[in-house]
Amino acid sequence: MPKSILIPVAIDHEAMVSSKIATAQSMLEEGGTITLLTVLEQIPGFAAEFVTVKTENHLTTKIMNKLKNLAVGEDNIECKVTTGKPGMRIAEIAAEIGADLIIVGAHHPSAVNYFMGSTASRVARRGPCSVLIQR
Repeated sequence: MPKSILIPVAIDHEAMVSSKIATAQSMLEEGGTITLLTVLEQIPGFAAEFVTVKTENHLTTKIMNKLKNLAVGEDNIECKVTTGKPGMRIAEIAAEIGADLIIVGAHHPSAVNYFMGSTASRVARRGPCSVLIQR
């Protein structure tokens, strides 16, 4: 049973978080920790010159509050927000916290979108531990 589980949370896939938390709680070793992580991509340089306020500072606080709301009532859940390329940064954070398992979401198959998401596939290739891809 994993003692440390990392759950990446994409801003646009919030609906999946409760089922990923339930899966993690059912697998977690007693006394273990779940970490909710959102990775924000940085604004490209060509667009940044048109931004007068450092939006990432405000967005980081807003996302952290959302993560904390998702974890409310769960004393074994920690929340983190970082920046970078999600497919790479998730694997780096997993190594930093000593995660035994990463639970990542994938797109639901349909006529338009059949394959798993690019972030999920990158995490599966780069993850330093087991990766569960949940639909």
